Amino acid sequence: MEALGINIPGLITQLISFVALFVVLSALLYKPIIRGLDQRSERIRESLEASQRAQEEAARSQEEMQDQLASAREEGQQLIAQAREVADRFREEELAKARADIAAERERAEANIQRERDAAIEDLRREFTGLALVAAERVIRRSLDESDHNELIEQVLEESSRAPSRN
Repeated sequence: MEALGINIPGLITQLISFVALFVVLSALLYKPIIRGLDQRSERIRESLEASQRAQEEAARSQEEMQDQLASAREEGQQLIAQAREVADRFREEELAKARADIAAERERAEANIQRERDAAIEDLRREFTGLALVAAERVIRRSLDESDHNELIEQVLEESSRAPSRN
């Protein structure tokens, strides 16, 4: 082998050195590096699982928030509907009160008108009675006593109520 340029004792020494270096490197570096890589791989796997769990939790939380939001919207719609109903009832009650007030005011006005009409008719009768008395005194040319006066008034009132109204 020397013809090939291979020195056998040097080759054996190198092989022993290589095997010794390989054993030492394997024991001191290779196994700790592999262990470190395995641990790192495990941490990465655990991080990925934690990330997956966090993602699933976030999705559940988002669904819960969507449900709560939908519930809040529905509750808000119900509150708005209730408020509209209350407002409608209040408006109807106020309209009914206003109508009742208007009707009561109309009745009071009609009663006042009737009283004023009756008072006007009474004033007209008194005035008519006075005019009839003056006319009768002029016709008779004497003053009537109270009984004649009342009798004359009754006759005039009877005749005026029988006469057709000019209104």
